[in-house]
Amino acid sequence: MTVVAPRLTLERRLLRETTLVIACDEVGRGALAGPVAVGAVVVDERDARRRVPEGLRDSKLVPELRRPEVARRAAAWVSASAVGWASSVEIDEIGIMRALGLAAVRAIADLAAHGVPVSDAIVILDGNHDYISASSARPLTVRPVIKADRDCASAAAASVIAKVSRDRLMQYLHDDLPEYQWDRNKGYASPEHREAIRARGLSPHHRASWSIADAPTLF
Repeated sequence: MTVVAPRLTLERRLLRETTLVIACDEVGRGALAGPVAVGAVVVDERDARRRVPEGLRDSKLVPELRRPEVARRAAAWVSASAVGWASSVEIDEIGIMRALGLAAVRAIADLAAHGVPVSDAIVILDGNHDYISASSARPLTVRPVIKADRDCASAAAASVIAKVSRDRLMQYLHDDLPEYQWDRNKGYASPEHREAIRARGLSPHHRASWSIADAPTLF
């Protein structure tokens, strides 16, 4: 199966309407443990004229060993990038969709703190639902785009940057709780992970409000 590289077609079209495009994509939505993360990257006209970094794809399509280098190239290509987080506790308290919005708003706030005029941007959000606007105190123009992480180079960059950041965090958490094998499953519902939950119970990093014991394998 041939995987088509993401392009800048949508970004270039949107840059006729505005000076900046921010692309957002989430990772960790279906995990049983750990936070959800939303990557956000900024693309301007100069970035949109540059060649898309070699190997850039939706993070799910990039082999794990290659992801850190692809993420490094992606971060060097865009004008700015950030990753926002919402913890497992927050997911339990407010639900996954509101937590995604919280993480996205935190990523965009990080960009703003570094001087990005985020209110001037059009935000490409991977998926078919705008979970950002309801969580944002600032006015944002959000365009949900189905399969943006596959088709739009900016969203693919946000995806792989967020994925590498979250994987590193799960490795760090694994060092304290190796029995759950988060270094391998990254908090998702592998058979070994579920068996460890049955044998040892939930850790503070598990999403306790979810029906974890019988959760399907999601990756």
